[in-house]
Amino acid sequence: MSLGFLDQLYSVVVERIREMPEGSYTAELARRGLGYAARKLGEEAVETIVEALRGDREGVVREAADLLYHLVVLLALAGVEPREVVEELEVRRCEAQGCCA
Repeated sequence: MSLGFLDQLYSVVVERIREMPEGSYTAELARRGLGYAARKLGEEAVETIVEALRGDREGVVREAADLLYHLVVLLALAGVEPREVVEELEVRRCEAQGCCA
């Protein structure tokens, strides 16, 4: 299963975590650990919510991009691939529609 851009982003994040290049924000998140990355994800979630409640569509787009990036970093640090999340969503959809065996 290919997730296009999400797969590409995940690959770059994993590479940065593995190589830890100087000046890389992703590497800095990894250096600071899973707990720090989780807090950053939470901050981005709150910022996305704030922009949505303000009715700022462009702000939601910007903050949602930050949120998605930080989620991908957290997934990589936790050893979870995006396809696993998509597979879980597909199982849930199937269960909700009653199409599972």
